[in-house]
Amino acid sequence: MIIIKLGGSVITDKKRENRARKKVIDRLVQEIKRSKKKIILVHGAGSFGHIHAKEYKLDRGFKSSDQLKGFHITHSSVRILNQIVMNSLYNHGMFSVSLPPISFVEMSNRKLKYIDLRCFEESISIGLTPVTFGDVVFDDKLGFSICSGDVLVLNLSRYFKPEKVILVIDEDGIFDKDPKRCKDAKLLREIKYDDLPTAEKSLYTDVTGGMGGKIEVIREIAKEDIDVLVVNGNKRDRLFGSLIGKREKGTHVIGG
Repeated sequence: MIIIKLGGSVITDKKRENRARKKVIDRLVQEIKRSKKKIILVHGAGSFGHIHAKEYKLDRGFKSSDQLKGFHITHSSVRILNQIVMNSLYNHGMFSVSLPPISFVEMSNRKLKYIDLRCFEESISIGLTPVTFGDVVFDDKLGFSICSGDVLVLNLSRYFKPEKVILVIDEDGIFDKDPKRCKDAKLLREIKYDDLPTAEKSLYTDVTGGMGGKIEVIREIAKEDIDVLVVNGNKRDRLFGSLIGKREKGTHVIGG
């Protein structure tokens, strides 16, 4: 089994509110289907979540009743994106179940306090593909906070010990510098987890930590003796090749 994270920067236009890249979603789902691999699918919120969460400061927790509108908008918007992904899976013959994190996760001061993954086990046992996503969830200290897709990938990886984890982003992999800012940035093709750089923040404003937070999650997954592949979802068949074991352009973080 393989865990895949479709980044919000790939499946949405993060600069335009609630704008899904449906053709990209369909192509990536088609690549997953062609691979014939059993997967758990996680996707980011992109412009369906980050813009609203930032506007209403949801990452800071519950401060005033004015934020309740933002909670509603963010949660509802992310569910719309999730339904687009679910529809694509259905149209490609991949029968799936949507598992919103608010139903199985609780945070405490922005840190994961509790996660119940039995719903994933039950889904897999009867042949359904579990699908979850980053979203706003309840927090016993702050009222609510953000549970990112990357945090979900990390905890799913620790529990299920997948064959590998594939992170699909909008760059060719992990670079020694931010490639959006530095023209001389070099792609790290293969690297041990303890040699990963301390990443700069993503160019895009992000309530979930940007690339710096993503690299820390990758490091923790690889510590579990799980290889992590980071590939560009905007390039056709890189996800497919990574699923079937072909060496694609990207970053291979060696677990162990």
